[in-house]
Amino acid sequence: MTQPPSHPQASNLPPADDTLIEFPCQFPIKVMGESHPQFSHEIIQVIQTHLPAFGAHLVETRGSANGKYTSLTCTVYVTSKPQLDAIYHSLTVHPRVKVVL
Repeated sequence: MTQPPSHPQASNLPPADDTLIEFPCQFPIKVMGESHPQFSHEIIQVIQTHLPAFGAHLVETRGSANGKYTSLTCTVYVTSKPQLDAIYHSLTVHPRVKVVL
């Protein structure tokens, strides 16, 4: 019986539960949604549920050319992959959020 060819790059990949990110670290998260006066404030509150010291000074805001969308780059200090995953999950389920990168 023949075996499928092995892929040399596959052995270089981390296990599924591993990560290439070294913790603790500063990590930028981009959050996009439709423009709303409270969008930035609401996103800061979501992140503060995981990182109480997170504040507006760690957020860079950009509007789209037509003003319909707002993009926030939130630089968070995370200590583990589960902590980062929890922040991402909380942001993705927020009703005003369209995309989290």
